Amino acid sequence: MSDLPIRKVLFISADQWRAECLSAVGHPAVKTPHLDRLAAEGVLFRRHYAQTSPCGPSRTSMLTGMYLMNHRSGRNGTPLDRRHTNIALEVRKAGYDPTLFGYTDTSPDPRYHAPDDPVLKTYEGVLPGMTVGLQLPDHMAPWIADLKAKGYQFRDRWDVYKPRADFVRPPGRGHSYAPTLFSAEDSETNFMGNAVLRWLSVRRDEPWFVHAVFLRPHPPIIAPEPYNALYDPATLAMAVRATSAEEEGCQHPFLKLALASLREKGAYDEHYPHDHLEIDEAEVRQLRATYYAMITQVDDQIGRLMAHLKETGEDRHTLVIFTCDHAEMLGDHWLWGKTSYFDQAYHIPLIIRDPRRAADGTRGTQIDRFTEAVDLMPTILEWLGRDIPHQCDGRSLLSFLEGAPLPHWREEAHFEFDFQDIAHQIPETTLGIASDQCRFAALRGRRFKYVHFAALPPLLFDLEQDPFEQTNLAEDPAHAGTMLACAQKMLSWRMEHAEHVLSRMFITENGIVEQAPRRR
Repeated sequence: MSDLPIRKVLFISADQWRAECLSAVGHPAVKTPHLDRLAAEGVLFRRHYAQTSPCGPSRTSMLTGMYLMNHRSGRNGTPLDRRHTNIALEVRKAGYDPTLFGYTDTSPDPRYHAPDDPVLKTYEGVLPGMTVGLQLPDHMAPWIADLKAKGYQFRDRWDVYKPRADFVRPPGRGHSYAPTLFSAEDSETNFMGNAVLRWLSVRRDEPWFVHAVFLRPHPPIIAPEPYNALYDPATLAMAVRATSAEEEGCQHPFLKLALASLREKGAYDEHYPHDHLEIDEAEVRQLRATYYAMITQVDDQIGRLMAHLKETGEDRHTLVIFTCDHAEMLGDHWLWGKTSYFDQAYHIPLIIRDPRRAADGTRGTQIDRFTEAVDLMPTILEWLGRDIPHQCDGRSLLSFLEGAPLPHWREEAHFEFDFQDIAHQIPETTLGIASDQCRFAALRGRRFKYVHFAALPPLLFDLEQDPFEQTNLAEDPAHAGTMLACAQKMLSWRMEHAEHVLSRMFITENGIVEQAPRRR
């Protein structure tokens, strides 16, 4: 680190961003020029996966370096055990004051709070150790207050995202083409960018650690002008799905349940304009167009942040990471959101720009190895010269940035999901299994993907022949050997990564001895 007298970290996370939605990886429509430039100056990881969904659990894995099976905070609102450390607590040991802009959706450990403590009435808590620069929880109160101060008339967040009432949609455009009531300049995306830039403006000559979390492209799927008109839905690829939602649901009982949960939301909610299973092709294309527009708006704000770093010269000292918590189904398999076992909900972007001279040889490269959200905490800590806690299930990616990838790197990605909330929301489609059985784990290799349910049938997909996971081969006798091999790999993965904080320690006559981890 001798070439970096001052070290800074800009850790950017978006919400619900699909991995292929970058022009740097060849998306036929989406334009992300600022992230493309970041990728040209750093390294893009093409096979990067979230560990779980939704927002709270996935961010917990990313910020603790732990798989869901170890941190156990599996739903929005499931408490995070206070004994676990995290990236904020660890960088504090290095003298940093980690500052959050946005949210982490961390549910606190209730054993350390009085029953009436307000922190126990929301799942949108702040990760322990984080200093709040700007908190934007679900109610978005700071941003809405800013809008009201500018003369906008809103009652609450849900009013804020209603489309302009006087807007006349042109022919061929769907519901979500209508723009927001607020301008792009006054949007929550710009509000976030402005807050980070104000904070940075007085910290040019000091080390800092910023975690900037942009809400978009998370629903509601609506964009301000001129972004709303950026993409023509008629030119976009249609979602990949079966002929009907009923046919789609025949693949697996969980998928049938997930689809039923969308219909249960009714004809209108804050995220989508219709009964989710009745959205016609024109509306699907429009929703995809607006989703892409929200991505481009976030890209523009990232461009502002990077321009500031270049203008001040801080880019020469700053590790920049861009990723997100999980992805979005976007109509594929008739699904919206992230409640699924399909890749579209877990395959996410990752770009890392390392300013060190040691990383000069890899600038502009794209890595095709499997990486996971749990790798980010070890990467940041190693870059800062800090020890990596034993709890971390991930591995540092610094070797990839230096052009010397480690031997014995993982050959699959892994993700898990806790679905007991939706399993009990819809009694008429009950799965007949206990709450603790409402879980699955997925092993995603280059060719085969295996999904194991605690109490439901497994799934197997041949991704070379069936990249969109439309044909389940789990009951095909010809693939019995593959099923067994995948199940054994998953069992070995779980055995290797079961919580091991104390298991590497030995009490001897000379005191505590610790054994260093050796992970594949």
